[in-house]
Amino acid sequence: MTLSSFIYALLAGILPSLIWLWFWLREDSERSEPRWLLTASFFGGVVAVLIAIFVEKSISDVVSDNNTKYILWAATEEILKFVAVTVIVLKSKYNDEPLKPMIYCIVVALGFAALENALFLLEPVRLGAIAQSIVTGNMRFMGATLVHVVCSAVIGFSLGVTFYRGVISKFFAIAISIVAAITLHSIFNISIVRADPNDILKIFAWIWLAVVILIILFEEVKAVKPRSGDFSPSIKSNTRIKYTSKINI
Repeated sequence: MTLSSFIYALLAGILPSLIWLWFWLREDSERSEPRWLLTASFFGGVVAVLIAIFVEKSISDVVSDNNTKYILWAATEEILKFVAVTVIVLKSKYNDEPLKPMIYCIVVALGFAALENALFLLEPVRLGAIAQSIVTGNMRFMGATLVHVVCSAVIGFSLGVTFYRGVISKFFAIAISIVAAITLHSIFNISIVRADPNDILKIFAWIWLAVVILIILFEEVKAVKPRSGDFSPSIKSNTRIKYTSKINI
């Protein structure tokens, strides 16, 4: 493979993710996210792909049933994306309101999808199948990239709605959302493999429906407020700062 074809595949894989990144950040236009943390989250998703490649190769070596394999692959990807969010964002001081976990889950998912898309495009680009690479890129833009976004956003939503809740509530919400994300991802993978080429767009239709629901969930998370007695670490910190300021004055 030539350097130019590699660059083409890389750019074609990243571009859809950047377009979706711009779209989703517009949903949070009233709040500014630190660029360095957005970048770190995006590349956290990229690193998760590299780890997933080795894990999924190991799964393929020991699992012969295709359905089981696809489910385990989906579980690997969703768990690794969640780990990336946990390591990079959840303990950050910038994770200071309910919508932030959902935003960063989506950014990590887009980083994951960017490299995954590029890897899928490498072979048709290497063979000079430009038409095939364009079709593949468009299909991943409409389908696979959004699957990653929707599945990770489900987990982000659970983090958002329990932002001011206790550890136990958060634990159960995260556990349920991870199972839901794996289920959605597995259904998509199995459906795509089994589907007739004429039915591909029908499969993508429910992904687009999920995106519409996701936009609604964005608004729901924006409306999450602390109940009486509910305080996140960031709220406690802000309260202490205001109190200290009054004393100093």
